[in-house]
Amino acid sequence: MRLSPRTLAETRNAARPAYDRARVTPGIVHLGLGNFHRAHQAVYVDDCLAAMPDWGIRGVSLRRPDMRDALAPQSGLYTLAIRDGEGTRARIIGAVLDVLVATEAGGGVLAALCDPAIRIVSLTVTEKGYCRDGAGDLALEHPAVAADLAMPESPGSVPGLLVEALRRRRAAGVAPFTVLSCDNLPDNGATLARIVTQFARQRDAGLADWIAAEVAFPASMVDRIVPATGDGDLAEIAALTGVEDAWPVVTEPFCQWVIEDRFPAGRPDLAAAGVEFVDDVAPYEKMKLRMLNGAHSTLAYLGQLGHHETVADVMEDAELAALVAEVMREAAGTLPLPAADMADYAARLQARFRNPALHHRTAQIAMDGSQKLPQRLLAPIAEAQAAGRPWAAMGRGVAGWIAYVLARDGAVEDPLAGPLRAAAATGPEAILSLRAVFGDLADARWFTDAMLAEVARRRS
Repeated sequence: MRLSPRTLAETRNAARPAYDRARVTPGIVHLGLGNFHRAHQAVYVDDCLAAMPDWGIRGVSLRRPDMRDALAPQSGLYTLAIRDGEGTRARIIGAVLDVLVATEAGGGVLAALCDPAIRIVSLTVTEKGYCRDGAGDLALEHPAVAADLAMPESPGSVPGLLVEALRRRRAAGVAPFTVLSCDNLPDNGATLARIVTQFARQRDAGLADWIAAEVAFPASMVDRIVPATGDGDLAEIAALTGVEDAWPVVTEPFCQWVIEDRFPAGRPDLAAAGVEFVDDVAPYEKMKLRMLNGAHSTLAYLGQLGHHETVADVMEDAELAALVAEVMREAAGTLPLPAADMADYAARLQARFRNPALHHRTAQIAMDGSQKLPQRLLAPIAEAQAAGRPWAAMGRGVAGWIAYVLARDGAVEDPLAGPLRAAAATGPEAILSLRAVFGDLADARWFTDAMLAEVARRRS
């Protein structure tokens, strides 16, 4: 029996939507509909729909139709499975009304973005979806950006889609939507605003000025560990709930969302659902990027090199668990937050990493390292060095990535796979010379000498 509105009442051991789904209408378009959004933002929105049913979500898959094909027969319904050492708790989420596919002609993505009912466009497109260069600006040579600038009314990139939708809304006299980044980027709101306005300026200076003046790009910080869904998860969740779900999502109990409260077009009452609205997201953002994500990347690369399949497996290795704790301590030293708060946060992170029920694969975390390391490890290393603070543990994470790339001869899943493959054929010095990854650190002998020594030690 397949999960659907018709079979919803037949589900067992699962909480069901506490609202009449027939009354829900879309107010949000989400770009990059994947497991993380469905386990995080969509759950918060789901909690708001009983009181505010005009905030349903239209999801957009930017590349493949897999998610649409899985959820369409279920009318967007899916199972959220929360796991810890005590077992699995299930909940059916109804916030996602449908899924569009950006790569399909006539897919309706621009029409959805131009709908006046849509007041928020949110994103989880990962670091590589922002089409940035090494300086953090729009990469004009990026193939997707170049294609969109050549044919701007048929865009496929994130900046291209947003700019064309905003252009059409402006021309039609429709108020702009708020653009809400939920990706792990430093100052993600301002970063996205810069990319979008730079793309718009390539098309029309007046449009760029209008976007800069009229469109809100609030910053946010998101935190929840969401592993990829496996075949075993499908079978377990079907046995628990009594219905088959083509693509359930598995996660941990912990969940956090911190947002800068700038929504001129309105928003659901997310505070009632547990969202923290603040004036400045930056401290939370840096804390998460450097302590959680930096430690995650470190354990992913060293875990892969040590043949540890999951995060929990890494944390069973006493030496690596101690290194993860030291990475967190060093990262905390770069943050303008109370030491006691950081120590408590680190302890909670390590407990989350040890959750044996999540099966969060180190291979999943290891993807796209060239895009992740600059903000997770390289920036805090540079700041620690300038302040005379220790950074050797964070450096071991970077060296782990270099050794991981070399061990695979550069054949890694990464937007810079081509340059990494070429550099790996030469050696670690060539990888360290990639300014698209290391920026000014590529010229810093204090850094490169330490990395070469650590990589040599690890490969010996």
